[in-house]
Amino acid sequence: MEITTIQIVGYAASFIIALSMTMNSIVKFRWINLVGATTMSTYGFIFGAIPVGILNAFILSVDIYYLIKIYSRKEKFETLGIRPDNRYLLRFLSFHNKEIQKFFPGFKYDPDMNTVSFFVLRDMVVTGVFLAHKTDDHTLKVGLDYVIPAYRDFKNGRYIYLSLKNLFLENGITKIMAKGNSIKYVTYLKKIGFTINEEGLYEMEIT
Repeated sequence: MEITTIQIVGYAASFIIALSMTMNSIVKFRWINLVGATTMSTYGFIFGAIPVGILNAFILSVDIYYLIKIYSRKEKFETLGIRPDNRYLLRFLSFHNKEIQKFFPGFKYDPDMNTVSFFVLRDMVVTGVFLAHKTDDHTLKVGLDYVIPAYRDFKNGRYIYLSLKNLFLENGITKIMAKGNSIKYVTYLKKIGFTINEEGLYEMEIT
């Protein structure tokens, strides 16, 4: 049986919509679902399946509504300092260990290495943890910068490395360094503004 171009569009739309359902991040889900719904709506109207076209046109309008809401929402970011032996921190790291290993393969918590450690709160919700230590008087090396899946929209990173730069400077920190532990983490670092140095480490100057 010969598959027509319009059928290929229908299959592609179904695949994209199914793919969106696998996303942990709400933002990624909305964007991918938007593409799938747009494609499926187009398929429905062209193929004459009007109910399919109308339903998916409604879905894509819902996706647009929530994306506008997400990007226009003003969230309150805060840091919550934590002691090395904080019980919630230990439980948090244990609970998210499988995900943490994807970005930081081989990561093991060493409380003696935490010069700077805090949770990132978004509207009082714990969305990530930042653990780092000073390698000298002016350099901070990141040990862990983990964000839970639902909040991986780079807002945590921009808050830590851009909004908190004055706090780092007040503590004498002028450079932040990190290892490119995984492809996903390297992508994150580059998007935040890190560049690779001669030693193969990623760094950002704080000015």
